[in-house]
Amino acid sequence: MPQTLVIKIGTSSLTQPDTGFLALATIAQLVETLSRLRRQGHQVILVSSGAVGVGCARLGLTERPRTISMKQAVAAVGQGRLMRVYDDLFTSLQQPIAQVLLTRSDLVQRSRYVNAYRTFRQLLKLGVIPIVNENDTLAVDELKFGDNDTLSAMVASLVEADWLFLLTDVDRLYSADPRYHPDAEPIVRVNKIEHLAALNVEVGDRGTAWGTGGMVTKIAAAQMATTAGIRTVITEGRSPHNIDRILNGEPLGTQFEPQPRPFNARKRWIAHGLVPAGKLYLDAGAVNAIRQAGKSLLAAGITEVEGEFQNQDAVQLCDRAGQEIARGLVNYNSTDLQKILGQHSDAIPKILGYAGAETVVHRDNLVLSH
Repeated sequence: MPQTLVIKIGTSSLTQPDTGFLALATIAQLVETLSRLRRQGHQVILVSSGAVGVGCARLGLTERPRTISMKQAVAAVGQGRLMRVYDDLFTSLQQPIAQVLLTRSDLVQRSRYVNAYRTFRQLLKLGVIPIVNENDTLAVDELKFGDNDTLSAMVASLVEADWLFLLTDVDRLYSADPRYHPDAEPIVRVNKIEHLAALNVEVGDRGTAWGTGGMVTKIAAAQMATTAGIRTVITEGRSPHNIDRILNGEPLGTQFEPQPRPFNARKRWIAHGLVPAGKLYLDAGAVNAIRQAGKSLLAAGITEVEGEFQNQDAVQLCDRAGQEIARGLVNYNSTDLQKILGQHSDAIPKILGYAGAETVVHRDNLVLSH
């Protein structure tokens, strides 16, 4: 049965560890695998790292740039070269591709989020494989995805994918980094991300000299994707044909089970598209009303307001301990909210001098965290 697949491949799999040059044999295998999946009727999106690594090799740099302006310049050099390699290889198999460069701001605005969704849908309908990367040349720090693991999970959520494959430099998740702990135990299946804590999983975020992500970002991406109902797999990037084998039921890699409550498109946008601008701390009654009873948030249940934000910005809703329980779009700016926190709704017009919304965050604009 045709499915929508998002495949993310990291710099460590795309480049040779000693030189930073492209690992052409791996890329050729990846291109063959994805083209074959397309011919079988699957819709395929590739999220590819490597632009900065390729740029470094092209410019003769021996280490990854540290400043954001240098990284952006190097990415601009590498991105075109990386796409040329992909285009040459995919063209030899008569598989059309498209380049899609995203920044976080493309997903923060509802209209741009919907537009990105429509663009992906149209490309997939045309039989094209979109190749996605962060628009490193233009992104500013607060609107960066931070790593392509996060980007791939957000793209998978956006297009309502069935599978997210995170191709990396280890064959699966282990209880500790197998490069440093030879007795590390392999983990084949994760039903709930919270269970990893019970297994004492040590998720080092070392990454490699050329990559940015470690296991921490992959687990965070798996959490984001599984919450949106997407089965997620961590597997060996040097063996892209493993994707076929996993789809055919072989127990390779680490599989994260999807959670059974995908949101509607608007709630997916709130959960994954938006960068929270502040935090609201709630009393136990409000936490219970939101978590258990599916209620909206009222001013009476707020004990503290943190950050500066405007009406309709995204905020995190936290319990007294600071644990996020939900996030949503707020109906008041932070200045007004400071004045009305802890107050009953009927007192708000007198305090503010205008009749504001009855709810601080309406339940239709609120998504529970897991």
